Amino acid sequence: MNKNHSEKAEQQFIKMTQTPVTHLVLSLSVPTVISMLVSNIYNIADTYFVSSIGTSASGAVGIVFALMAIIQAFGFMIGHGSGSLVSLSLGAKDVERAKKIASSAFFAALIISGTIAVLGEIFITPLMYLLGSTDTILPYATEYARYILAAAPLMSVSFVMNNILRYEGKAAFAMIGITFGGLLNVALDPLFIFVLKMGVAGAGLATALSQVVSSGLLLSMFLLGKTQSKFSVKYISKNAADYLKICKTGMPSLMRQGLNSIAAMLLNNAAAVYGDAAVAAMSIVGRVSFVVFAFGIGIGQGLQPVSSFNYGAKLYARVRKAYVFTLCYGTAVCAALSTALLFASDFVIKQFRDDPEVIAIGTPALRAQCIAMVVCMLLQCTNMLYQSIGKSGIATVLASLRSGICFIPMILLLPRLLGVDGIIWAQPAADFIAAAISLPFALRFIIQLPSDEAD
Repeated sequence: MNKNHSEKAEQQFIKMTQTPVTHLVLSLSVPTVISMLVSNIYNIADTYFVSSIGTSASGAVGIVFALMAIIQAFGFMIGHGSGSLVSLSLGAKDVERAKKIASSAFFAALIISGTIAVLGEIFITPLMYLLGSTDTILPYATEYARYILAAAPLMSVSFVMNNILRYEGKAAFAMIGITFGGLLNVALDPLFIFVLKMGVAGAGLATALSQVVSSGLLLSMFLLGKTQSKFSVKYISKNAADYLKICKTGMPSLMRQGLNSIAAMLLNNAAAVYGDAAVAAMSIVGRVSFVVFAFGIGIGQGLQPVSSFNYGAKLYARVRKAYVFTLCYGTAVCAALSTALLFASDFVIKQFRDDPEVIAIGTPALRAQCIAMVVCMLLQCTNMLYQSIGKSGIATVLASLRSGICFIPMILLLPRLLGVDGIIWAQPAADFIAAAISLPFALRFIIQLPSDEAD
């Protein structure tokens, strides 16, 4: 059994270090893109079906999205942190280290997300107001949020398992669990919302049950021996330094997702000044534009295991080539998709909410976001690269740009100067500034990456 496992490990090492990087990035990014798109189905489906209930209910989806971003922040921090360390360990052929990191991350995610769920339930009403709810949106947001909080532990460990699978080069296995859960959510939404007449609570329950199934499928990949890393109590680290290393490596993800939550909260509060229609419009724009963004993130995530594995193996030329290819390919894909969406913006917004006020704000907002989407890949790809090779300091700075350092001043300043147009252009403006700041880091990496040890 051990001999067979060692042979599989060696085969995986050869695959990750000898397969042409363009083919490897593409093969790993395709299932990851699918996973990202299907993950977005949770929000797209909820937004679409809930919008039929009313404008205030539609706004509730945007409020709870900010809550989900908090849960995702910790899940992605531990998931990306542990996944990167697992991949670096496997690249250095240290399987025992990979098992320790994976097990420690899994159980740490359960504890942290469980704590968030309990505190969130206790303070649910003030939490919804903090995230930007109005009095009319509050009842819907509270109903929806309770189910999301109940599913928080499973949601969090799903992020951990998904990322470890990706970083091991098993993106197809990660796709299976995520895809099935997303499709189940689409099927359950109309059943619970309309047939069982549960309203917004039905959307929350559908999402929660989908997370249960998705996490179960992901866990089965580890229990059935499909991975080199394992989840077991005996592998849990008692060394605080291991947890600090996971958190440090995953800090860019915490900053990125945590700031996403803060950004959503600030956007909701700024939009609420103009009524529920503005909150609903920006919520719809966020969900729709993320479809294009998901392609960029998925392609970038295809780079991460390639870069971390080969960086751990000291094959630096492959890392450089993989990064340049991913950046060019991802930018081309995002540019094509955002151009198509730009011309269809009015039609798309109407499909979610045929409300003149929602359309009047949502259509120009979606067009503005499509324009900015072309430059987003530069920031995302560079950020993911630095994180995957363990350069957490630079990666954390880059992760803080889009939704934090650049966006927060924009959302606080532009609405005061431009009114509702300021809300529409705050994120696109932040995207352009963030991309410009990330350019020197991209050039620095290409120029300063060392030669292979064998050279």
